[in-house]
Amino acid sequence: MSSRLVDLRPEVTQDELVQSLSPPPRFDAARFDNYIPNPDEPSQARAVESCRTFAEQIGGGQSSGGWLRGLFGRRSGPAGKPGLYLDGGFGVGKTHLLASAWHVAEGPKSYGTFVELTNLVGALGFTETVRRLSGHRLLAIDEFELDDPGDTMLVTQLIAKLTDAGVRIAATSNTLPDKLGEGRFAAVDFLREIHAMSSRFDVVRVDGPDYRHRGLPDAPDPMDDAELTALAESSTGTLDDFDELCGFLAGLHPSKYGRLVDGLSAVHLRGVRAARDQDVALRLVALADRLYDRAIPVRVSGAALSELFTDEMLQGGYRKKYLRAISRLTALSRDLVES
Repeated sequence: MSSRLVDLRPEVTQDELVQSLSPPPRFDAARFDNYIPNPDEPSQARAVESCRTFAEQIGGGQSSGGWLRGLFGRRSGPAGKPGLYLDGGFGVGKTHLLASAWHVAEGPKSYGTFVELTNLVGALGFTETVRRLSGHRLLAIDEFELDDPGDTMLVTQLIAKLTDAGVRIAATSNTLPDKLGEGRFAAVDFLREIHAMSSRFDVVRVDGPDYRHRGLPDAPDPMDDAELTALAESSTGTLDDFDELCGFLAGLHPSKYGRLVDGLSAVHLRGVRAARDQDVALRLVALADRLYDRAIPVRVSGAALSELFTDEMLQGGYRKKYLRAISRLTALSRDLVES
């Protein structure tokens, strides 16, 4: 009998949230030397060198006491802006480069997605988050984006506090820093905050096609329900009805999604269909990211994974998030076939 995600009740303490801020298992071995630049995209090789230089400059000085440094003076560090911002489409290896920089840089250091960072602030509070992170030499932020006014005010202030304390920040995004928030909320009302934050970053462009699908076949077709159920019951993976899982995720804080799927061998979703609204869709994006981080294969019945988001969603302000999720889930669906 297969287990179900909806029957699990993951718990994560505040200390565990902080301690978990490191590259996900998929990128444990990520290094600059095993990033393979696309020879047709010279920006990729340039990005490797920019990231390597940035990471190698980090270090020296005190490894603690950042909170006091923020109050009484910024610690000395390498010349140049305190942040490095990797801008490019999904599937060009930005996360690999970010994880590589984290592995090279001297600690203490933290690594998390943008969502994990905002979840951390929600769990600890702004002041405590600043206190804990301001003693670090590096904060790496993957999938940086500003989705609403609250995020904008919170994150711009957090980055200002941390960089003033001497913390170096490396980030990846699909959107240039001064264009963050466009199409999602009245970003024009927050231009001062957004521009002040973007001025703290050197921007490095990473161009190219999605490597996850370069020269590879399309995702496998959805299975029928009986075949999917039989496959799930013959494995140690989970089997959930799609609509029930969507309802379950609504009551689970996204900071727990990673713990929810830790250690799973595969995830099977029965009756997949297009997300019924944007709230559901964004929760599915967060789940897809945590599954991809942990390289957990996915298999479905019902609609194809490419149909998870409606045409209206794919034309809206969260388009890049949805396309990234489809790209990652498609790669995970191939993993189950190839394993």
